[in-house]
Amino acid sequence: MSSRARRTSVKVRHSSPQKSSKHTSFDVTLFLDSAGLGRKIEKFREKEIVFSQGDPAKNVLYLREGGVKLTVVNATGKEAVVAMLGPGDFVGEGCLLGLPFRMSTATAIMRTSLLAIEKDEMMRVLHREHAFSEHFISYMLSRNIRVEGDLIDQLFNSSEKRLARALLLLARYGEQDRPQKAIPTVSQEVLAEMIGTTRPRVSVFMNKFRKLGFIEYGDRLRGLQINKSLLSVVLHD
Repeated sequence: MSSRARRTSVKVRHSSPQKSSKHTSFDVTLFLDSAGLGRKIEKFREKEIVFSQGDPAKNVLYLREGGVKLTVVNATGKEAVVAMLGPGDFVGEGCLLGLPFRMSTATAIMRTSLLAIEKDEMMRVLHREHAFSEHFISYMLSRNIRVEGDLIDQLFNSSEKRLARALLLLARYGEQDRPQKAIPTVSQEVLAEMIGTTRPRVSVFMNKFRKLGFIEYGDRLRGLQINKSLLSVVLHD
């Protein structure tokens, strides 16, 4: 074999392999369901404070299980419930806009598990992962529609309709993913705060809904079961 042929052979033998063109897709569900760099899972008992109005805003929280209520207190000490959030919801996203402090107090209304995502990590993923930014934007748009619905509900609907709507929202009826028929039991005091009425009135409506078969609860059931027929209360004029 000639020296020229040997040089060609060596050149071919030592050529660099081509880089793989495969790209690993970002798994939004895995990111939100697990701890990792810049994020950790935290758990709270019923009535435990997640964060308080005026606390430093350092992270965004994603609710994995349970639920929280958001309340605000004015200068005279009057408290108002401004939102009720459940699994799949984000809370504390104001820090992404540069808000230095929490604008409300978040309190667990049942046993709750959430993912705390540090602000820098949240910003990094929003900028680099299209799938996550699309998911987050879609959520924020849906939540904006829900907030508008809450306002209309408070202005024009009776307390009975407001309670029915609140229960359906807790059970996630109307959302794209599969709704929960059963939810952890929520106290009547919390339900009264949610819809702006008294606990005795909530008790009357709950008993009525139960007799009509719209909801089910009791010792044999784990939590509160919400039946689709409850929609009739909201849709009825």
